[in-house]
Amino acid sequence: EHNGKHELIGTRFSLDIGMKIIFLARGSDQIALIEELKNRGHETILVDYLNNPPARQYADKHYVESTLDVMAVKQISLRECADMVCTACTDQALLTAAKISEELNLPFYIGYETALIVTNKLHMKAVMVENGIPTARHAIISTLGELHKADGFAYPLVVKPVDCNSSKGVTRVETANELENAVINALHYSRTKNVVIEEFKQGRELSADYYIADGQAHLLCATESRKIRNRKSFTIVQSCYSPLPSQKIEELTVIGQKIASLLGITDAPLLVQMIDGADGLSVIEFSARMGGGSKYNLIEILSGVNIMKTYVDLLLGEKPHVDVHLFHGEARMNYVYCSPGVLGHVDGLDILERTGKVQKWFMYKTPGVEITKSDTSGDRVAGYLVCAHTRQEVESLQMEIDASIKVIDQHTGEDIMLHGLI
Repeated sequence: EHNGKHELIGTRFSLDIGMKIIFLARGSDQIALIEELKNRGHETILVDYLNNPPARQYADKHYVESTLDVMAVKQISLRECADMVCTACTDQALLTAAKISEELNLPFYIGYETALIVTNKLHMKAVMVENGIPTARHAIISTLGELHKADGFAYPLVVKPVDCNSSKGVTRVETANELENAVINALHYSRTKNVVIEEFKQGRELSADYYIADGQAHLLCATESRKIRNRKSFTIVQSCYSPLPSQKIEELTVIGQKIASLLGITDAPLLVQMIDGADGLSVIEFSARMGGGSKYNLIEILSGVNIMKTYVDLLLGEKPHVDVHLFHGEARMNYVYCSPGVLGHVDGLDILERTGKVQKWFMYKTPGVEITKSDTSGDRVAGYLVCAHTRQEVESLQMEIDASIKVIDQHTGEDIMLHGLI
């Protein structure tokens, strides 16, 4: 029970019986989910609006529909007599999965009300304020006529839609003259036509992944999210891991525990993004999911926990076992972006992986896809993981890798990769 309303948390059933499982979204993270489900004998049905998404070749079936179209996904679930609707490592599709699961009485680890809080910043910010979770000074508006709600805010500001993936529509605003256009842009991306305006917090942006087991928050890792420099957008180019002091680990654990408790989450992944500044930790947002951008792989290296296997155990009604052993070296998940062109192939990453300079690499787009911009994390083409014993070693290695790889345009044969972003 949460806020006086009952939520379907899930049921237990035999893993020996092959099930039809619909999963939402299409990328590298979802491919890992498919493989884990298929290894356990289950049929996988992909729903994604693209005709040829990366996960298509791994799934047993593909429906070309938006993951945000609740009615369309529900009709597919009924047509297929699906036993489960789920997603992994993605934000807005979590709400679709929770809503359909509740309506069709299918097992899912959170109910619709909780999913609404963790996918819509209007509700999320209210929960933070009501429960004393530190967050930036902010206002929620739905029209330009409400801009006065931000009067007196200290610039720079951040303007964002309350309900969107991949930092779409998120802008840093330096002066009052820029605010109106930023709000118009954010309103365009918001499905519910609501926008958050908040003061920009100075400090390191941390992305902390937890697993909540029996109500207890286990910190798996915390990485610094570094953005492409000199832009008003918030495009993540690197997730950077360095060992944290025990005091900071304790602070992060307290924040994760408080959020899990107020949401009533007893067993689930938890992602909390926050600023670590001079006045302490300030929460940007949180969600009951794993971090995206192939972070499931990074989490396993940094914590010793196979988070994708753990997540599938949770989905299937098993009791996950979490035993954290923190990594003591340095690790970087670096993302590759490109100038406009048509994706042909990536040169160099396979060789770098074979020689051990790259731990693992991932493709986020399929050949033939037109690349038009590099403004959001959804525009990234590839990613690669680098690990080393020291910071100097890992930074030297990633510079060598950045200079060694190329993204070849299918039509011109030229390298369209944006080098030197790290």
